Amino acid sequence: MTKSCSSNTDELRRAFKMLTGKWKLEILFLLHQSDHRFGELKRSLPGITQHMLTSQLRELEADGLISRQVYAEVPPRVEYALMPATLGLTPVIEGLLSWCRENSPRIQVRQTPAEPKSKSAARVAETASRRRRQ
Repeated sequence: MTKSCSSNTDELRRAFKMLTGKWKLEILFLLHQSDHRFGELKRSLPGITQHMLTSQLRELEADGLISRQVYAEVPPRVEYALMPATLGLTPVIEGLLSWCRENSPRIQVRQTPAEPKSKSAARVAETASRRRRQ
């Protein structure tokens, strides 16, 4: 493998590492639509636990993909938003959405062993509902 190819592979692995996580892409998609408060994100992601959401948000913030704004109010208000550089993922997100729309009749959603059928069905229904609203 050439040095240039190896460098490209390393960069791609780094990008995948930042984006890999059960919920990270869904979180980024929601923040791509608009800034969200913690509770809004939790309600928009059926099946995610508070602990997992907190963990995924911390990782995305540590990687510089999102920002966390704390407002000095009672009760405290925290909003999450995409960082300007993360907006560069817009063509990737739009391309993925386009690909999914074009290929969804041929693609079956696979259930993970840890995910009960009812939660999986709820997630699929919620995703379809979001698409119709767009």
